[in-house]
Amino acid sequence: MHWLALCPLESERSAWALRALRFTPRVAWVEDPHWGAALVLEVSLSHRLWGGPQRLQRRLFGRNMPDAGVEWSSSATSLIAIALLRLKLQARQKERQSKGRSAAPEPLPQSLPQALPLITLSAAQPHLATLARMGCSTWGDLRALPRAGLARRFGAALVDALDAAWGERPEAYPWITLPERFDHKLELPALATSTPELLWAAQRLLALLQAWLRARQQGLLALELEWTLDLKRHNGVALPPTQSIVIRTAQPTQGMAHLRRLVAEHLADPKRSNLAAPANALRLRSLETAPWAGASTSLLVEERSQGERLHELVERLCARLGPGQVLVPVPQADHRPECMQRWVSAQGAAEQQSHAVGKRGGPITTTADTLYPSWLLSEPLPLQVLRHVPQFHGPLQRLTRAQRIEAGWWSGAAQPLAQRDYYIARSEQAGLLWIYRERPSPEQDAVRWFLHGVFA
Repeated sequence: MHWLALCPLESERSAWALRALRFTPRVAWVEDPHWGAALVLEVSLSHRLWGGPQRLQRRLFGRNMPDAGVEWSSSATSLIAIALLRLKLQARQKERQSKGRSAAPEPLPQSLPQALPLITLSAAQPHLATLARMGCSTWGDLRALPRAGLARRFGAALVDALDAAWGERPEAYPWITLPERFDHKLELPALATSTPELLWAAQRLLALLQAWLRARQQGLLALELEWTLDLKRHNGVALPPTQSIVIRTAQPTQGMAHLRRLVAEHLADPKRSNLAAPANALRLRSLETAPWAGASTSLLVEERSQGERLHELVERLCARLGPGQVLVPVPQADHRPECMQRWVSAQGAAEQQSHAVGKRGGPITTTADTLYPSWLLSEPLPLQVLRHVPQFHGPLQRLTRAQRIEAGWWSGAAQPLAQRDYYIARSEQAGLLWIYRERPSPEQDAVRWFLHGVFA
């Protein structure tokens, strides 16, 4: 067994718990009224996954482990690791009390756990005075006493703690479990009167969100940033208790750089995130997530993508210019060329596309041997017909057989039934064209031809 114990700052407890769950599911808080809370990790089963204890510690605490910003220790059992951590905290406190005077650090006990002082054992805290009068000052002195008398005098919890410290009894804790959804609130150290101040505080919540996503192997699709207003009324007008913005992404992501830019763009827009009053708290919630498959990259340097992805650029432009100013095409289940796609707002493109696919019961398919033009006219252009030959800067020569399309019977009067025969034709002046003729109805005598597309 291999245990790690660390003592983060009160403000960093949530972040360290989420960070630890990336490396092992066995993470728990151990509370002590005298020493405070310690975070313990059982990592013996994670050594092989992360490449050994040294590499795991470097990943957990960073490359500069002595400067990790948190006191930590490791040992074969959690109680010994906690005891060593408490000795380190005691040495740090004495160093601060010395007010900068150089003092030789006290060496840690070499023979563990016999030489550890009893003050570092939580189960012995209520009985320290009695044990001191009995001449017991270390764990070894206490273990040398008769077990039956020790349990009868001080209770079975103290004997069980000694057995667990020596590895003779399994250690069990109420392990930390991640919630199904991320929901964290942060009290601001000072009132935020502008959106840049909110962004500064939101970066800390985004770091916690990233740790939660990595621990749960999830990618974020939508989040909500909410801030609590410090005033109930302003200039005689009643204010809502909170304000919020919702941010969505087209693909699952764990990268906080892109989310940070989206949050900054939304907060910079006064129409969507105008602070009605100073804010005193910030709350971040995950609205929608998806399983994270990881980011795959090529081994070839020239094939690696450079810069931001297309969907990230579109999302950032939507946040900056507004959702109605950025449009993307959404395919539709329709055989008529002018109805095969529809331009919608990029913000809701994913929902529109999934609705269009699900409405017909499957993906949109086209004929395999159909050649569609690279440019489609917004409105079909009527062609002149001379001696049954369509004209466009001269006579057109048909190169393919007819591709018959008969669709639109479900549209009603808004879009009449389309009965067309499409051809690829050659023009001496314009090159390859895409033309069609309308199948004549009983009311029509002449056949009408139209130009609908141009091949590049």
